[in-house]
Amino acid sequence: MRSRIEKLCEAKGLKMTEQRRVIARVLSESDDHPDVDMVYRRASKADSRISIATVYRTVRLFEEASILAKHDFGDGRARYEETPAEHHDHLIDIRGGRVIEFRNEEIEILQEKVARDLGYRLVDHRLELFAVPLDDNDDNDGDEG
Repeated sequence: MRSRIEKLCEAKGLKMTEQRRVIARVLSESDDHPDVDMVYRRASKADSRISIATVYRTVRLFEEASILAKHDFGDGRARYEETPAEHHDHLIDIRGGRVIEFRNEEIEILQEKVARDLGYRLVDHRLELFAVPLDDNDDNDGDEG
């Protein structure tokens, strides 16, 4: 059975080699916003002939075709997810690395208001919140003393 990303690639007219299909399936099955190294490790388990260069090229191709969305969650690695059908934002646990997708209508309304108050019409945005768990025992919030 073809993955969601495979179907999107075919709909956009991209040539789908077997290695691209494997990479597309890995990305479709991911729920953790993997970076290229993670995609490579998962794809090479399914097909040992897949090189890291092939993964880089394929991810870039999918991104250029607007099939994948690229994110920077502050860890120095580009992370990817299938371009969402519906908008959502991200909360990133900077201690554990977990990425939580969410949508908050109050935030959406406030962003529209901010743009309008500044004389603009909002056409797109990304919101990424960086946080630590409330029960985190490290009380040092960066203040010395």
